[in-house]
Amino acid sequence: MTILFILLALFALLLAGLPVAFALGTLGLSLLVFGGFSPLMAPQAVLSTLDGFILLAVPLFLLMSNILLKGGVGRDLFAAVHAWVGHWPGGLAVATIVSCGIFAAISGSSVATAATIGTVALPEMISRGYERRFVYGLLAAGGTLGILIPPSIPMIVYGFVTEESVIALFLAGVVPGLFLLLLFVVFSMVHAQFFGGQQKLAAADWPTRWRASIRALPSFALALLIIGGIYTGAFTPTEAAAIGFAAALVITALVLRTLTWRGFREALFESMVTTVAILLIIAGAKIFGKAITLYRIPQEISMFISQTIDTPVMFVVAVSGVLLLMGLVFEALSMVLIMTPVLLPAAVAMGLDPIWFGVYLVIMVECALITPPVGLNLYVIQSVARASLTDVSRGVVPFLLLMLLTVVFLYAWPDLALYLPFKF
Repeated sequence: MTILFILLALFALLLAGLPVAFALGTLGLSLLVFGGFSPLMAPQAVLSTLDGFILLAVPLFLLMSNILLKGGVGRDLFAAVHAWVGHWPGGLAVATIVSCGIFAAISGSSVATAATIGTVALPEMISRGYERRFVYGLLAAGGTLGILIPPSIPMIVYGFVTEESVIALFLAGVVPGLFLLLLFVVFSMVHAQFFGGQQKLAAADWPTRWRASIRALPSFALALLIIGGIYTGAFTPTEAAAIGFAAALVITALVLRTLTWRGFREALFESMVTTVAILLIIAGAKIFGKAITLYRIPQEISMFISQTIDTPVMFVVAVSGVLLLMGLVFEALSMVLIMTPVLLPAAVAMGLDPIWFGVYLVIMVECALITPPVGLNLYVIQSVARASLTDVSRGVVPFLLLMLLTVVFLYAWPDLALYLPFKF
């Protein structure tokens, strides 16, 4: 009964228009007071949360991705990939997906990936005769690769909450991320072959390919620097974010000379706004999480699940349904912060590995990014394309199904996520 009351109160606050961070914080503080606990636990929880070295990676990765966005790196990446695969069936779509994957490996941000590649690829694809809904769905879903292919901000937050190794989580996300990217590529090529209408492009000549590749070479080098440095242990994820930010400044301001002073200021301001929003959500979720822990709600849910669900597969199916429903109301980061303390104990009791569960949770959170009414990537593409939310939402349906198919493969073959962390 207590669980139902808390859920109803939370949904009531959200429906009343209160931002997620303040809804979580207000409800958490109220629960502490009404439960007879000291309200001083709230500021203590906030201070202990924000005083974390690993969270420094969040604003630094955001700064790096915004610097790259303002510096037009997405255009160079797209042009280079397009020069090599543009003549394939669905070549523009394939180039878009691969560009999303590469930019995701640099920025760690889904919204930045969708905005950067979408701005470049959308007018090009529309002008070449691609179906509009397919283009909208492709770009919105392609952006979600930004939180699965490491570095990933939600994985950093998951590692912070669970005290699991962020590097292990990054390693675990590599193969599922590439697998999902491959599914998107195959679907795009099949769609182009049987439901086409787009213009077929001639293969680019070798001088064009080399010019485009050389132009994009600094961006590729940045991706290799970040990923290689993290995986070889040369620096921590937080240090990688700082190095990446500095390298992004050098690339856009000194090498490519595409970053203006105005663009730099806009990047700083937008990164600041997003960072404050994320940290407020983390603070509110921490207060809420402290309260529900004192009420023993995670333990009760874990006990209820163990008594009513006796197999891991049924647990995954049930949790997937819950997360899909929550994705209609919560944005990605809120879901990670709210559901991890509640679901992880039950997952571990079912014999599921915490690293595997983190990758699974991030994939399901990706689905939240492309489901209305709060899917952020839908609004990004709607804004870029000046399209209706209905068209964008319909366009993502096949890609949403491919994400769920990835979950099926991930459950059937756990080594899809666990091979690299335990190998290295």
